[in-house]
Amino acid sequence: MNQSGEDSNLSLKTFVVLSKAYHSLEKHLLQDMKNHGLNPNAFAVLELLYHKGRQPIQHIGKRILITSGSMTYVIDKLEKQELLIRERCPEDRRVIYAVITEKGRNLMDDIFPKHAARIHELFSTLSDEEKEQMIPMLKRLGRNIDDSTQEVIRSKTDD
Repeated sequence: MNQSGEDSNLSLKTFVVLSKAYHSLEKHLLQDMKNHGLNPNAFAVLELLYHKGRQPIQHIGKRILITSGSMTYVIDKLEKQELLIRERCPEDRRVIYAVITEKGRNLMDDIFPKHAARIHELFSTLSDEEKEQMIPMLKRLGRNIDDSTQEVIRSKTDD
């Protein structure tokens, strides 16, 4: 097998291993979220508001990687559960903020430490040094993929 074929096989193997690890993590964390009556998108919205404070609804989807259609559904559902409220910006009436309620904050006060502890437990097989090494590698991979995707989009629009 030539070098290119070996590189390709190693990339494929890396992808498979990374995918399996992610799905294993996701499976365990999803169950924790479901135990509290939340789906991953709802949890992500509450977690963002819990840690960062009120956020323009238009920006939440970009921050947690969900579409605007899904965003509206999630915000509506969380509002019905009284876990967040919508608040208009006084300076620009076009901007609407999502704001975590006291009920939402109390829920996150209860479940987020357990969630963080569960993540720590799931990652306990790795040393701190291994985690520190992994973080910049995964960031670089993600940024490179995003940059490559943008280049393909630009080249298609230039045609």
